[in-house]
Amino acid sequence: MQLHQMLPLSPMTFDPVAYINTPRWQQVSLGLERTRLLLDELGNPERQLKFIHVAGTNGKGSTCAYLNAICQAAGLRTGLFTSPYIERFEERIRIDDSEIGSEDLTQCTLAVKAAAEGVETATGEHPTEFELMCAVALLHFAQSQCDICIMEVGLGGRLDSTNVITPEVSIITRVGYDHTDILGDTLEEIAAEKAGIIKQGVPCVTCEQEPVVQQVIKDTCEEKHCPLRVVHKKDVCAIGLNGYDIRGFAYRGEGFATHLLGSYQPENACLAIEGARMLSEQGWSISPAAVKEGVLKAVWPGRLEVMSRTPLVIIDGAHNPDGAELLARTLEEFKPKKPPVYVVGVLQDKDVEGILEPHIQKGARFFTYAPCNPRALKAGYLAFRINVLDPEADVTAYATAEEAVQHALEEAAPESPIVAFGSLYSIADVKRAFRSYLE
Repeated sequence: MQLHQMLPLSPMTFDPVAYINTPRWQQVSLGLERTRLLLDELGNPERQLKFIHVAGTNGKGSTCAYLNAICQAAGLRTGLFTSPYIERFEERIRIDDSEIGSEDLTQCTLAVKAAAEGVETATGEHPTEFELMCAVALLHFAQSQCDICIMEVGLGGRLDSTNVITPEVSIITRVGYDHTDILGDTLEEIAAEKAGIIKQGVPCVTCEQEPVVQQVIKDTCEEKHCPLRVVHKKDVCAIGLNGYDIRGFAYRGEGFATHLLGSYQPENACLAIEGARMLSEQGWSISPAAVKEGVLKAVWPGRLEVMSRTPLVIIDGAHNPDGAELLARTLEEFKPKKPPVYVVGVLQDKDVEGILEPHIQKGARFFTYAPCNPRALKAGYLAFRINVLDPEADVTAYATAEEAVQHALEEAAPESPIVAFGSLYSIADVKRAFRSYLE
């Protein structure tokens, strides 16, 4: 059966986002069986596609953005699946630079809904929210006849629903501590989950990791007879920032530039560069010029995004200890004349102290809020945790991101950068608040 023949007409009353976000299937339930059955019901759209698969703790989204831009610069039609979204649900599923349209989203989701009901009838289990989204993306990519699709792992890797694909290249970004309640308490356990995306004979790219992580990836590649390419720190040379616009770097002596400003971005870009080179070695037409152009053109909102220069306002999705440490390093590069002022909201299942510690400076100013999420940590308790780390910190708790942003803008000293971080899920609210007060 052809995929287009399976699509029902769109009833005017159907809301695809509301359906996918139905609370009763928002639970985390890792495993591949439901996704496989779901895709079987849909005619296995994934078998019509080629993929790059990206796992890791930090840098997945940025690496996907670089790969997407590189492949587009090479003239390829790309599909991009990422999570979570920042401002609009449709951001998660893109063809080239275009978000999935409302009609396509509705039609694909109706097809997935029918398939999901079949899975539930057969197994007694309804596919989860993420499994539904993954299926919608794969169906849309197949219908759009994408040349290559860049798929970001949602959680972990081994049992993530994206792991039903067999890619051309697997990429594992920097691995650190996150989701320890699900993925394991040690780096070795977490690395094993991430390395679960490595498929028999499929080339793999990673960066220079902690020794225990490097060993897990190396052993997995040897076991599965996969060529492994490592981006070594010694091969990446930071050239530095050009104002708040460009970051320059060299990789193995070749110069590159990116509009993504984080100190960690050269490493993410180099992972994408090596991924593109591996594709080229397999026969894909991706020239060095396309690689350089893609690195420069890549866009990834909410990751060290400069929203304003006067005052300097920076938004970053740092939501785990490694991400927070990397944000702190980049802020030092900006060389602010006065210490930053922080707007912070985090989720209660995160390593709160690990996220805060890189930004604790004696007497620093914090404005806390609770993200609009069921797992949000209360703003007052977050303020308490900050004062435990630094009793001299000046901390005020607010009910909403909008209130925290308003007071930060009103009370920050001139020449103090305002830095918002702590949760990817609240970036949209924070950006909306800054826009309303800065315009």
